[in-house]
Amino acid sequence: MQSTDYPNYFHETLPPYRCGRSHPAAMLLTILMIMTGCAMAPGHSSDHTGSPVSPYQPGDIIHAQSGKIVSFETLIEDLASVKIVYVGEQHNNADHHTIQTQVIRALQERHSSLKIGMEMFDRSYQRILDEWSSGSLERQAFIEKSHWYANWKYDFGLYAGILDIISEYRIPLIALNIPFHIPAKIAVGGLDNLRPEERRYLPNKIDTANADHRAYVKSVHDQHQIPGRENFEFFYSAQCVWEDAMAEAVAGHLAGGPMIVLAGNGHIVRKFGIPDRVFSRSGASYRTIYPLIDGQQVDASYGDYIWITPKPSRFNLKKHT
Repeated sequence: MQSTDYPNYFHETLPPYRCGRSHPAAMLLTILMIMTGCAMAPGHSSDHTGSPVSPYQPGDIIHAQSGKIVSFETLIEDLASVKIVYVGEQHNNADHHTIQTQVIRALQERHSSLKIGMEMFDRSYQRILDEWSSGSLERQAFIEKSHWYANWKYDFGLYAGILDIISEYRIPLIALNIPFHIPAKIAVGGLDNLRPEERRYLPNKIDTANADHRAYVKSVHDQHQIPGRENFEFFYSAQCVWEDAMAEAVAGHLAGGPMIVLAGNGHIVRKFGIPDRVFSRSGASYRTIYPLIDGQQVDASYGDYIWITPKPSRFNLKKHT
């Protein structure tokens, strides 16, 4: 995980947990840094010294199966043929949000019944999202009513272009997430750590049987051992609940037109996070786009398309103060 990949799921009002000598909030913060969807590409460090020179350049869109560079028009032609398009992101990377904006605009021109699902909102805010989609909320009111900086914390400006398109074209916006403290509670105490009112947010099906997904999450967990929180089963259960809950939300909103899903790279890489879990529920056709920073190794397994973005000079991360 890059040093700038701060968690979006730390919530100041979480109930306290006993964590030995460590401050409980700091422990949860560490856990959520691991779980956040803006992790680097799996299996590669951030140090690219001595790595082979990539034949690809920023702006290249790679068709992963063939390894060929395709045009934006060719990409959109393919995306327009499927029911769901997943576009990943590193949450604080403005270039990744530019990609998302371009894809939304292009597909909106082809599909008047387009919907957009976003990881950034939990479903308790759906009424507020409906107001935004109807064009009846001003931006500042939306920020305040959605508790943007209490929940997501990243600079609203990173997502403003996306949300403005949604409001302008009256695109239905779907909250995919569950309340942000729930995965953290599961990670430190398992499902039994949830109160009855929290358990109602659990997905109907929680898939913990995917060996490749388990190995991927285990590799992340093992890189960030947390004193007193070594229970991988709790950690893995939290990750699966998180991703199955979002998958359930996607699958439940597929009637009518197609959907674009915006989520962190860690939730779409190799498809075993959200995409395959949606497919098991719906059988709906889909494509994934994995934005990858120039200099990181290109792996065809990351997604259907890999979009190379420039090395950022800085990450635009802002927390509400």
